[in-house]
Amino acid sequence: MGRHIDPDNLDLKEHLVRINRVSKVVKGGKRFAFSALVVVGDQNGHVGVGLGKAGEVPEAIRKANEDAKKNLIRVPMVRHTIPHAHTAEFGATKVMMKPASAGTGVIAGGAVRAVVELAGIKDILTKTLGSKNPTNVVYTVVKGLSELLKAEDVAARRGKTVEELVGKKVAAVIQETQHAAVPSYN
Repeated sequence: MGRHIDPDNLDLKEHLVRINRVSKVVKGGKRFAFSALVVVGDQNGHVGVGLGKAGEVPEAIRKANEDAKKNLIRVPMVRHTIPHAHTAEFGATKVMMKPASAGTGVIAGGAVRAVVELAGIKDILTKTLGSKNPTNVVYTVVKGLSELLKAEDVAARRGKTVEELVGKKVAAVIQETQHAAVPSYN
């Protein structure tokens, strides 16, 4: 990933995906605590996920929010969708993501929807296979979004220009979206 993304410079929104009561068996009985799964994003290409555990729900949410801000990633996008189809796996969960034409909307389940909407993706087709555990699904989607490649990176790897790789029309669209509100990281 290379560069650290500073959460203070972004207008982050948070979405609580799941609260879970967990217990630990000790000599005197059971000790109950809460775990919270939170997704944060600026709806402009940045998204992060965090897990927090505490004895009280608000404290678990606060910890999850802090963890999510530490784990922000940059999502490459072309217009309002992903640049190419991708399948990601994490544990027993597999999520297939496909770019969609403008106006399609977010075709995704609850946990996937939370991540892609906070990332700023407006048109995408997804399918979750295997385990539907929200924690695994969220981590799978974030992993998949972080593995997406930009056309410039693929072209550079192959020693070609973007135009040679995808053609003039598509290169113009990619160029147009790259110059629209791209924050710089120092």
